[in-house]
Amino acid sequence: MDAMHVAAAIIERDGRVFCAHRSASETGGAGWEFPGGKVEAGEEPVETLRRELSEELSVRLTTAWLLDTIEHDYPTFRLSMDCFICSMVPGSEIALVEHDEGRWLSRDELMEPDWLEADRKVARMLGVFWDQIFASHHL
Repeated sequence: MDAMHVAAAIIERDGRVFCAHRSASETGGAGWEFPGGKVEAGEEPVETLRRELSEELSVRLTTAWLLDTIEHDYPTFRLSMDCFICSMVPGSEIALVEHDEGRWLSRDELMEPDWLEADRKVARMLGVFWDQIFASHHL
């Protein structure tokens, strides 16, 4: 089975996290995800994250720390997704370039979107550990 290594951003702002809807994905269908992209050869995952968010959302990050790496087997490939907790440069606003919709979710809204499978695992983890992850000393 082929492997794919990606970096994903869990962008926090004002007690909410950002998710984006992709109308088509390599997993074979549309769905909600934490934005990011493929780690290229010779690139560190946090570099990927900064590059992809600039390209896909037109934002720059001030903070990006690794929360966890999620492994998930899709029918045609194995995904390894490095998930980073992120903050945007103050005053930044997201501009959707590659996604058709975006949402800011509170803890109580985390399971409302129709997540891509690997991202669903991340959303569940966020729901359980929200207070610890988003403690002010982390951000």
